[in-house]
Amino acid sequence: MAKRIITISREYGSGGRFIGEEVARKLGIAYYDKDIIGQIAEQSGLSPEYIKENAELSPKKGLFAYAFAGRDITGKSIEDIVYEAQRKVILELAGKEPCVIVGRNADYILKDRDDVLNVFIHGDMPEKTQRIMGLYNVEEKEAVKMMADTDKRRMTNYSFYTEQKWGKASNYTLCLNSSQLGYDRCEKIIMECGK
Repeated sequence: MAKRIITISREYGSGGRFIGEEVARKLGIAYYDKDIIGQIAEQSGLSPEYIKENAELSPKKGLFAYAFAGRDITGKSIEDIVYEAQRKVILELAGKEPCVIVGRNADYILKDRDDVLNVFIHGDMPEKTQRIMGLYNVEEKEAVKMMADTDKRRMTNYSFYTEQKWGKASNYTLCLNSSQLGYDRCEKIIMECGK
């Protein structure tokens, strides 16, 4: 069966967002990433700024922050409300049209559909570091810290809401090393596997 939906999970600095954007452009399908923040904010009643910081990443305090988060009368924390709103938006988008969805646990949220291609993009540390240094005009030490912090928060969020290991090959259809393959080849492989 042809894959209507492509989800892309990625390590920080691997170029996964760029690859996803190019795949969507080349296939002529919708691309969803940060642009769904407004929809998640609307669903949850929270500000877009709050969603931008918290919808994909765990609280800076890590896994324990989930355990000690303030809960309302139903037992839900703000993080739970954000995740539920995000889940609802992703399910609606996937039901509406063929698309590429980057991050936000979309691979897990859409796990029951058989028309989804789940991709994990990773890379080698030297290339990722150079990319972050160039994109954000930071020194090597800061780039390494940014990667470690962001990936740790993505991993914690994914683990908490999916009970799966972020980046584990068996959770994805494809795992691609963008440093070894290059962006163009990653894009071609994803498009070929989506047919």
